[in-house]
Amino acid sequence: MSIKEEKWFRFGKGLSQKRVRGLTVASFILPLLIWSAISYLPLWQPEMEVVETGDTFYFEKGDRVDRETFRLENEKLTADGDVPMVGKRVNPVYFPAPHQVAKALYSAFVTEPRREGDPWFHESVAHSVRVVFWGFIISSIVGVPLGIMCGVFSFFSKLIEPFVEFFRYFPAPVFGALAVAILGINDAPKVAIIFIGTFFQQVLVIANTTRTVDFALVEAAQTLGAKPGRLLFKVVIPAVLPKLYMDMRILLGWAWTYLIVAEVVGTSTGISWFINQQAKYRMFENVYAAILVLGFIGLGTDMILGAIGRELFAWEDGKRSFFSRLMNKNKPTPAEA
Repeated sequence: MSIKEEKWFRFGKGLSQKRVRGLTVASFILPLLIWSAISYLPLWQPEMEVVETGDTFYFEKGDRVDRETFRLENEKLTADGDVPMVGKRVNPVYFPAPHQVAKALYSAFVTEPRREGDPWFHESVAHSVRVVFWGFIISSIVGVPLGIMCGVFSFFSKLIEPFVEFFRYFPAPVFGALAVAILGINDAPKVAIIFIGTFFQQVLVIANTTRTVDFALVEAAQTLGAKPGRLLFKVVIPAVLPKLYMDMRILLGWAWTYLIVAEVVGTSTGISWFINQQAKYRMFENVYAAILVLGFIGLGTDMILGAIGRELFAWEDGKRSFFSRLMNKNKPTPAEA
């Protein structure tokens, strides 16, 4: 392996910031290039879009038909002495090109709903965000303390985790009918599905992370006379807090994966309702745009949480947080004192 190759492929070692940024950009550019190639180059394009109908009675301008059907119809027209159709190769309507989806990302927000009383796209997005937010918050309020208790105390671990291990294999959507029967048809059952989908996983993940605390720290605190409550809040939780924060970022992503299923429980609402409506109208560019919006919200949220985490737990990377630097900057020097 050459020296240049070793800089890119090194066992157990990271890459320079420049290479990391380049690979991060490439991870998005490569799928876009593949999508563009399939959309704009004659690589696949199994259908023909009718540009001129000729003398056919079966198809209208703008119709899409598979290439074999298009060929057979033109052969029949030519044999009868009629004017054949004129068409161009295209991909199916459910596979729009990147520029169509990019246009839809704007038009979806500014186009009025087709029916009076239907929500605008931004209202559907906001509704989905609220459902995920409340489902995850309620799950975390219960699941995080319970997971910590299971990770610290064997009593809670043996009492709670066997049932949680059993229950977590139940797909959250199977409780949709029960959630509607108990909580009604509005947002409550949707929040319940998000809760069920994240809570049981959350307890186990948080418990396992809590168990990674260095027991030498606990023994040292016990030697100094620390009681169980003080051990928990002054030793265990601070020791594993950065890892718990990372777990919560990952679990939030899981909450988003249950959104589409949750929103079809009871009354169909939110971005799932928008996707289903646009699919019925065969406006698949809007479907892709809505899916991308979900990705942008999820990625953007995770990036913000990541930036906050790097400041809150700056010592993990051997750095000082922004607040620490600010406090030291405003602190008077010995000469000023």
